[in-house]
Amino acid sequence: MRRVKAIVSGRVQGVSFRAATAHEARGLRLTGWVRNMPDGAVELEAQGDPGAIVALLAWCAHGPPAARVTGVSIDERDVIAGDRGFELRG
Repeated sequence: MRRVKAIVSGRVQGVSFRAATAHEARGLRLTGWVRNMPDGAVELEAQGDPGAIVALLAWCAHGPPAARVTGVSIDERDVIAGDRGFELRG
């Protein structure tokens, strides 16, 4: 089990990045959340199988078709026991 926090920068707001990220994460059976940041970036935390985390982070490097990702910073986080679902936050 692995948990990461990622900050995705570029043109990632107003292009359905959050919804598409949640869809990808749910398809990979990950838990966590995704939200827009005031500075125009998108922040997420994801937890689950390490291979699925790698797949989600690879997807985040390009995002949905209208997005223009310029960077993804990743930090490891402690696993949260009992974490369920993948939610959209403000």
